[in-house]
Amino acid sequence: MKIRIGYELVYSCPQPTPMILTLNVHSSRASFLLSPDQILTDPPIPMSGYRDLYGNWITRLVLPEGETLISNDAMIYDDGERDPVALDAQQFEVQALPEEALVYLLGSRYCETDLMVNEAWRLFGNGSTGWQRVQDICDFVHGHIKFSYAHANSTMTASQVYQSQIGVCRDYTHLAVTFCRCLNIPARYCMGYLSDIGEPPPYGKMDFAAWFEAYIGGQWHTFDPRNNKRLIGRVLMAHGRDATDVSLSNNFGLTELTRFEVRADEVIEPAAT
Repeated sequence: MKIRIGYELVYSCPQPTPMILTLNVHSSRASFLLSPDQILTDPPIPMSGYRDLYGNWITRLVLPEGETLISNDAMIYDDGERDPVALDAQQFEVQALPEEALVYLLGSRYCETDLMVNEAWRLFGNGSTGWQRVQDICDFVHGHIKFSYAHANSTMTASQVYQSQIGVCRDYTHLAVTFCRCLNIPARYCMGYLSDIGEPPPYGKMDFAAWFEAYIGGQWHTFDPRNNKRLIGRVLMAHGRDATDVSLSNNFGLTELTRFEVRADEVIEPAAT
């Protein structure tokens, strides 16, 4: 299966403004690209890039005064299968975890493990472990939070969304990640494209999505507490401790995002004759 991915973002700046972008496909999916994953700007702007601590590709540039269009139009291969399931994946004892997973046990800006640890153990401490424990967390978070764009708040933390019981996909993810970490399961926040392929209409407006990966059974596995089901066409762009590490853009000055369009559509091949 081929999926066309891309976006069109327009920023308005009152003066030249440095910016860093996290808008490329993650290195773990780069080999599946069928066309260049290239950021374009109008007007043209010099850019440079680097890999951050989490393997995410970061782009540096300085937006000029006025409006700038930032866009991308790429094609990527996907196997067309739903997110894999590994029901027998078990969690490791902390002392047996690989060093690179340990940072994903710690609290972070939006995932306050110190505030949530007692509640996590009260809710899930006497239940199943491994895959089923992570799924139990997703089931709970999915039912606990009401989805609402109108209540989106970029400063909302896991403990706050637990109390308010309302939010968007990043809030579902932060809360589930926090519960996992409190229960000694490494969990990392993920951001990327998520298509509607295989889902019934009506379809909402396309946006970038948040989900998470839990380290169980000796590898990272995908979980999605917002949708709480296995989906098709998930394309990772970045992962980190929480939304702080995978922000689409970090602006070092005043900017206004005046246009935001995202696509992740299956490419229908013409029938063979």
